[in-house]
Parts: sequence; C-alpha cells; structure tokens
Amino acid sequence: MASRGYRRSPPRVRECGSFPSLATVCRSSATRGTTAPSQRHQKYSGSRTINGVDHELPQMTSIQPELWVDRPQEALAFYEAAFHATVLHLVGEGDDIVVQLGVGDAGFWVAPVSETMKRFSPRKIDGATSRVLLVVDDPDAVFRQALAAGATASSPVQNEHGWRLGRIIDPFGHEWEIGAPRGAWPP
Repeated sequence: MASRGYRRSPPRVRECGSFPSLATVCRSSATRGTTAPSQRHQKYSGSRTINGVDHELPQMTSIQPELWVDRPQEALAFYEAAFHATVLHLVGEGDDIVVQLGVGDAGFWVAPVSETMKRFSPRKIDGATSRVLLVVDDPDAVFRQALAAGATASSPVQNEHGWRLGRIIDPFGHEWEIGAPRGAWPP
C-alpha cells in the first residue's frame, strides 16, 4: 500500500459516547465524549402537505452517502490519508466492514460491494453514477493531499461556477469535487 501514498494504521475514532443520531453530531475535541446539536444545519420537523396529503416529517439534518468499494479496509486508509477522515462508527472485520467516516461536520459511509444486492463499485460498471462534493476551507491543499494519498486528478483546482474547485477520482473509482464557494453561499 505504501506505493499508493497511504498506509494502514489503527483508525482514528472520534469518541462520542454513544453513536450519534441524525439530530446530533460530534463537535471538536473540546466536547469529546458528548454529542451536540449541529450548528451548521438547520433542523426541520413538523408536518407538511405534499400532493394534498399531510405528512409528519422527522427531524432531518444531513444526507450521508454510502460508497461501495471492493477493498473497504484499503478505502478506510485512503480516506483517512486523503481527507483526514475519522471513524465515527465501525462494525465487522477485515473487508467485511461497514464504517461511518467524518470529515469536519460531514459524514459518509464505506461498505463492501455486493453482487447479490446489486451494489457495484464504479470500477465494476466502468464509470460512476454520482459525484461527492466535499466542501472545505482550502480546496487546493485538500486536492494536493488527496493526490498524494493516491487519487487521480480529473480536473485541476480552478475558479468556476462561483466556486474554487477541483475534481479527483479516488483509487476505488468514486468521483469527488473538492471545493469552496467564492462568496456568500447560497447566492
């Protein structure tokens, strides 16, 4: 693995006491061992009429993609090296794991592919069906860090569409945009 720019070390686990619910996120090390409401996302709950039908909506605070990969342990090591991801939750052993990772206040999951459940990696289908946007303070630095960890550049960091952003393909075939808005967002 060293030839890809990253090495496997014990995962850095963000200590949050119990597993954080969707309504809470782990904050900085100053609040380690506790959970606190997210300050970045407004919570919405209550009822709403959709197509003439009243729906009771749960409190929602985030969308967390799950990336399917052929080698989950290797993917975990890459995301730790490329994005300084921390392990929030991990079950299983070896490459039969499901892991929730955190990058700042953002979360995503990594899990093994499963042909029986029709969960394919981008490499299997020779393409991708989505892209993940990672919003960071310094896209240039994170872009360079991802390349050093083994990602491939698909578009250099540049200013476009009101953002400073670049695009990479991770070693598992997933496409990422790494960027920051250049002004107040949303416009």
